[in-house]
Order: sequence, then C-alpha cells, then structure tokens
Amino acid sequence: MNDITQLLQAARHGDRAAADQVVAQLYTDLQRMARRHVRDAGHMTLLDTTALVHEAWLRLAGGQGAEFPDRRHFLAYAAQAMRSVVIDLVRARQAERRGGGLAHVTLDTAVAEQLPQGDADVLRVHEALDELAQLEPRLAQVVEMRYFAGLREQEIAEALGVTERTVQRDWQKARLFLSISLDA
Repeated sequence: MNDITQLLQAARHGDRAAADQVVAQLYTDLQRMARRHVRDAGHMTLLDTTALVHEAWLRLAGGQGAEFPDRRHFLAYAAQAMRSVVIDLVRARQAERRGGGLAHVTLDTAVAEQLPQGDADVLRVHEALDELAQLEPRLAQVVEMRYFAGLREQEIAEALGVTERTVQRDWQKARLFLSISLDA
C-alpha cells in the first residue's frame, strides 16, 4: 500500500493532518484538473484554477462518509466536486440575472436578448449528465473523470476496474447520448 492510500485511510478515520497531507501531495493533480476545466469552460466560469481547487477541497473536506481507497478514487471524487462547484456558480449567476432579489427593470428588450447563452448550456449539459447517470451510471462516471478531471483512459479504467477498450466504448456511447440530449 502506498503513502497516499495510507493517508486517505487515516483521513477517512478523522485524521485532519492526513487529509491536509493528501491535498498537499495531490495539489498538482488537482490544479491540472482545474486548469483543464477552466480552460474548457472558457467564459462560463469566473473561477480561476486556484479558487476552483480550494472550493472543491472545501466540499471534499466537508463531505461525510466519503471513502477513497486510492489516489484515483480521490481524484474522481474531486472531479465531481469541481463539477458541483461550477454548476452551483452558474445557477447563482442565473438567479442574479433573473432578479436575485433586486427590482427587475428592462430598459431595452434588445439588451435582454443579447445575454450570453453559456450558463444555460452548462446547465443543459449538467442535466443531460444527470439523466445519463440515471440510465448508465458508469458512462456518467467516465464523462466526469475524462472531462472534468482530465484523467486518461488508462487511469479511468483502473479507477473503474474495467479495460481501456471498455472506457473508450463508454466514452463514445456517452458522447452520443449527450449530443442527442443537447440537440433535443
């Protein structure tokens, strides 16, 4: 058993210092995941990579009962946390656009039609991914690990306990499902 696995087990049993060491040792991987996510999201997120990593860590640290048998499972869970952070941010921004407690005054209807559609697209992808998770949970995991965590096919295969070819097929199926869902 390697050092990260031991630290993850200690953190699971409440050792806060071990949890902090896990993040310190995996910080580079978390930064890489966040960098890829921020790059792919473009203008859709206002967070930079450091803020996204820190927000995800707060959710990881606050999560109760999460078990991480190894590094790959931890990174997969971190990808879910990063996705959750971005989705929550988009939802909050959309709530602000719809008023967010402020008086809504429209000066020109043309201005309202020019709002960027990026946030709506992010939420549509999120909803389609949730629908996919209900139908085929492993396909949704592959999408999260590949797209949000930036893991390679080999890493995903190891984390899920399947072959690389299965991951490739799952990725193709998931992409097809998501494209159909988003076009509808």
